[in-house]
Amino acid sequence: MGYRIVVVGATGNVGREMLNILAERQFPVDEIAVLASRRSLGTEVSFGDKTLTTKDLDTFDFSGWDMALFAVGSEATKVYAPKAAAAGCVVIDNSSLYRYDPEIPLIVPECNPEAIHGYKNKNIIANPNCSTAQMVVALKPLHDRAKIKRVVVSTYQSVSGAGKDGMDELWEQTKAVYNPTTDVPPNKFQKQIAFNVIPQIDVFMEDGSTKEEWKMVVETKKIVDPSIKVTATCVRVPVFVGHSEAVNIEFEEFLDEDEARDILREAPGIMVIDKREPGGYVSPVECAGDFATFISRIRQDSTIENGLNLWCVSDNLRKGAALNAVQIAELLGREVLKKG
Repeated sequence: MGYRIVVVGATGNVGREMLNILAERQFPVDEIAVLASRRSLGTEVSFGDKTLTTKDLDTFDFSGWDMALFAVGSEATKVYAPKAAAAGCVVIDNSSLYRYDPEIPLIVPECNPEAIHGYKNKNIIANPNCSTAQMVVALKPLHDRAKIKRVVVSTYQSVSGAGKDGMDELWEQTKAVYNPTTDVPPNKFQKQIAFNVIPQIDVFMEDGSTKEEWKMVVETKKIVDPSIKVTATCVRVPVFVGHSEAVNIEFEEFLDEDEARDILREAPGIMVIDKREPGGYVSPVECAGDFATFISRIRQDSTIENGLNLWCVSDNLRKGAALNAVQIAELLGREVLKKG
């Protein structure tokens, strides 16, 4: 016996990826519905070897459905997620709307699976920000061994994190660089993204950090440990898919780089590729389409007493969004609903 699953926002990058991953991982689906806004109504999407036609989100009745994976913006989620939850359908939300609500669990299954039972508070579970998700997968097993005091992270985030419009803008601007008669001014991003990097993701806050940077701080505390201090600089780079992060970690006690490497090799969801030779690390192009979070460049930081550096790469449309949502659905089915 399987589950009745709804994918909300099925025509977007993340919604389509959710459908791909549900099929790839052979999630026990008895019935699936794909929803979209009226402007996308009737669009066909793929689910394994099936072709599904989108239904109208505005008129859909969530009664009798087990789980709804939401891949729409916060405004639409604010309207429809409570309706689904009230109808008895557990919402797994990819937007930022519910991440900071103390009554709603924010889950990365490799890190805090025990939090799944908190869904009963509002029948809603939050999916973390893409940049946070891959980092905490690496932090948690190290934190369990030698408690983390502080994290300094710089991100190199692909344009797919800004949706299809971001990918289109990079593509069109890249072509325009080689065609002097064409001008593609910034629209999705604050400055030209082709052949450039932009040290701003989301809006600026009063302290000078951006909201993306703030998200990494707050979400890491909620998922891993509220005592961890985090400071982040988030940068958009001209890469289509795959976020990269340079992570500096300060521990309360010494952790040798070789032991850290062994811990990460054994940790769920992680693939260690760390050879000290040219090309002996993973780049975003290589991680695209993969489930794993890849860790490379593990080394001692000699400038502090108990420090390590590492390089962390993951497909942001997968672990940073769709994969984590499906993993939450698997965890919910396995630990709570127990139908599949």
